[in-house]
Amino acid sequence: MNPCQDHFVIERPRLNRFDHFPDALLGVAASDLWRHLAGPSLFHLTGRHVQPLFVSVLLHGNEDTGWRAMQALLRRHRGTLLPRSLMLFVGNIEAAKVNVRTLPTQMDYNRSWPGTLHPDTPEAYLMREVIEIVRGYCPYASIDIHNNTGNNPHYSCVNSLKDSFFHLARLFSRTVVYFNKPAGVQSASLAGLCPAVTLECGRVGGAAGIAHAAEFVWSALTMSQFPHHPLPEGDLDLLQTFAIVKVPSDTSFSFDGSDADFRLRGDLDHLNFSELEPGTSFGCLGGCGMRHLEVLPGGDFDTAERYFEYAQREIRLSQRAIPAMLTVDTRAVRSDCLGYLMHRIGRDGRRSSE
Repeated sequence: MNPCQDHFVIERPRLNRFDHFPDALLGVAASDLWRHLAGPSLFHLTGRHVQPLFVSVLLHGNEDTGWRAMQALLRRHRGTLLPRSLMLFVGNIEAAKVNVRTLPTQMDYNRSWPGTLHPDTPEAYLMREVIEIVRGYCPYASIDIHNNTGNNPHYSCVNSLKDSFFHLARLFSRTVVYFNKPAGVQSASLAGLCPAVTLECGRVGGAAGIAHAAEFVWSALTMSQFPHHPLPEGDLDLLQTFAIVKVPSDTSFSFDGSDADFRLRGDLDHLNFSELEPGTSFGCLGGCGMRHLEVLPGGDFDTAERYFEYAQREIRLSQRAIPAMLTVDTRAVRSDCLGYLMHRIGRDGRRSSE
């Protein structure tokens, strides 16, 4: 045992709380927030409707669209009373400082909420504290804002098939993805308290994503109640994540044709949200030609379906699927996954016939 080990303690991130939003933060870049905030921060802004909207941003430090969207919204309505109270959680400020998703010493902020597989980490204690505070105010709805690294449209994600969740998600996009893995995400944890959505706003830096997220949050703030009727048929394109595709951690991969265990096509992310037929190529095997992609169940399934075949070293789909968040960003592949495979479902959760 390392004799210094007993003296090494990973400190729990301290939650900072504010009852106002300082004007000084309205123009601060995410990478400079550490100069103004000591760490993760929860702002509670009073509005005409007391029941608050909860919004989280920067759960991943290199995804700043949510932060920039909230700055734009608060600048626009500076000095006026919001139509509804707002609770804004600004998450991984340390990772934002160096523009990474998560620091090597941290647990992913969006895998640490109640329901996480790692409940004893400092980040999990922090998220439990946030949840307990928010629970005390009976939130009206919850929004978690993200970017992704691949070529994806703007879309929303839900963890429940209730009508109120669909109404909230549809305000952002016709395309809605239902998922219940990975564990420990914000939207799944908040779904036990109120309608909750995750927004996927495309790549970092896109002006359209910032504007779209700000408009959506404002729409949610102005809602007085959710409609009691279901959305009309045909008003929603509902998909479910059935598989999570990973590159095994002990293998190599490339997107430029150079030799590796997996020589993946360089335009892989351009397949996202396309209806792919069996036989679609994802690349080929290099190296010894014996390794396979890791395919994990994307939901509460006993096992993952078979999605790939490897004849003549080609990596090809073995059944129809709709991919999402396929990425050619090597850091994203290593820290999270290569992407997801989805199928259309009905509002009853049943997979649609293909």
